Amino acid sequence: MSEVFVAIGSNLADPLGQARRAIAALATLPDSVLVQASSLYSSRPMGPADQPDYVNAVARLTTRLAPLALLDQLQKIELEQGRVRKDERWGPRTLDLDLLLYGDRVINHERLIVPHYGMQEREFVLLPLAEIAPALVLPCGTPLAQLVARCPRNGLAIIASGADEQEPL
Repeated sequence: MSEVFVAIGSNLADPLGQARRAIAALATLPDSVLVQASSLYSSRPMGPADQPDYVNAVARLTTRLAPLALLDQLQKIELEQGRVRKDERWGPRTLDLDLLLYGDRVINHERLIVPHYGMQEREFVLLPLAEIAPALVLPCGTPLAQLVARCPRNGLAIIASGADEQEPL
């Protein structure tokens, strides 16, 4: 089994519900176990500012799925939750699931780059990741805590527990 981390983001069509449904869907992946999900965070959009704030989280799983098979499963969840892929980078979306880390592997494939190319600068990835894996060291040898210490918070705030389906905002 490989330990993997998946970033969750949504800012359309009930983002809080989208994130919670994504966590529930991750728990049903074949040959995989959802170990833990971070709290749900509110974050400002990256890119165009004329879009709603995001709800973000990170999930930790163990899986026997190969990296590309896992990516296929993540994209299937996105589609099932109404994701429409557009060419617009950093635009609004119902659901975005990004494979951040796959064990200590470094993957450079035309469909998948792991560690995720932007994770080291994104507060909405680093802080939820640190919540569930504070002692994590990235495959490059950099401790996660070091990245978190130098990352601006940019208004990132916890809005709900990832585990509590009924928690109000």
